[in-house]
Amino acid sequence: MHAIDPLIRQIQRNCDISDAQHGGVFSICGLALRLRDLFKWERGLAPWEEGDPAAVLEWIGAREAYWETLIGMDLQPLTVRGRPLDPFDSEAVNSDLAGQRLYYGAGLARGLKPTFFLAEIDREDEIEGCRTYRLGRELARDLSPLPAASQGNTIVLRRQSASNLLWDQIAYVTPSGKTALYAALAASGIADRRSSEVRRRWDDLLRVQETIHLHHELGEIKSSDFQRERWREMIAAFPLSRVELLARHVKDLLADTHPLGPLAHIGRNRDVVGLGFYAAFTDRLTRNLNPELLPAAEEILRTGDWAVLPPAVAAGRAAAKRCSDVLVSAYDEASSRRDLAGLPATIDRLMGRYLDGGL
Repeated sequence: MHAIDPLIRQIQRNCDISDAQHGGVFSICGLALRLRDLFKWERGLAPWEEGDPAAVLEWIGAREAYWETLIGMDLQPLTVRGRPLDPFDSEAVNSDLAGQRLYYGAGLARGLKPTFFLAEIDREDEIEGCRTYRLGRELARDLSPLPAASQGNTIVLRRQSASNLLWDQIAYVTPSGKTALYAALAASGIADRRSSEVRRRWDDLLRVQETIHLHHELGEIKSSDFQRERWREMIAAFPLSRVELLARHVKDLLADTHPLGPLAHIGRNRDVVGLGFYAAFTDRLTRNLNPELLPAAEEILRTGDWAVLPPAVAAGRAAAKRCSDVLVSAYDEASSRRDLAGLPATIDRLMGRYLDGGL
């Protein structure tokens, strides 16, 4: 990897600049968890390895001091094959990396935080007309390690990031999600739920979650109910707001309930583990948007009656489509009046029942 080391350092530098300048998009708790995750990545620890608490605290102090030196710095161009490239031009960077089994990702995460990574390619596939990259070891990354993402007709699945996320989702599952999680673990052959037993079946569990991520991205690419350009406009106009939060959740629910999305895939395969994971890790706002789903999942896990899933998925899709229409209509009306500042209040008036208790 020596020839690629300079590029790794350049990408990591941009990751660090982004983290230094946009760490405020996370809550205090969220930032602490992401710092812990970043520490594990730097030290090469498995998701279940925490490291010495004193060493973690010392590392966090050093990282915050380092970030102070990066405040006000611009993201730097990447030099690949002797030419400077825009750090957001992932297509150009990957073109120059062709043949090296490496994939570079760049984009904007929640709150318009720039996010970058470089990872080794484990496998490439063509799935439903989409080029799909399954990535392994990550060589550079920031505080926003999305487990999966899509751009155009390309899907990337980040196994290392997904592994860390899944471990935390299991470890910190909400009380309302425990029944579904325990059903999923039992269906995986994990009876006593001890961490040693979960680790023993880890690769199997991770494959299930990776399939959920894959079909979410397929549903997002194929769904035409919430046009991507319109969604990007809305997010750009209202980063870190209730408008962004609702727009992201509506878009995600449309993807999840698409015929190629994870819920349809789970139903077709009668995948108890996948259903348990989906129900266990669904947040409160998504449950507010699709209140039929969780009772249906619980009934399936209890009785094995899969006939209740399609109506619940259809109800969720209809609800997401109604919410999408309301969001777009309100946004277009506010834009035509040149009164975008009033959109958050309009959204609260029209859709506050979904947001209340879901934040």
